[in-house]
Amino acid sequence: MTVPAHADDARVVLYTREGCHLCEAAEHIVAEVVAATGDDWVRVDIDTDPQLRERFSEQVPVTFVDGRQHDFWRVDPARLRAALERG
Repeated sequence: MTVPAHADDARVVLYTREGCHLCEAAEHIVAEVVAATGDDWVRVDIDTDPQLRERFSEQVPVTFVDGRQHDFWRVDPARLRAALERG
């Protein structure tokens, strides 16, 4: 897996924040799924950008696939894998 330098270059973007136990679980699931599919992904800490923090503050983790919001709060591995296979 190649980790893109920018969120716009990744197939999967996971918006998270430090100290979020749901984010840690989501990151683990995303990493496993994309390792199996060969897709790129990137983690973005919403607290590094005021606009992201305002947009996603109560929803993290938030998962985007191909630029569209896919999930928030939890990542279902089967659902993520299906979305990546469809794309």
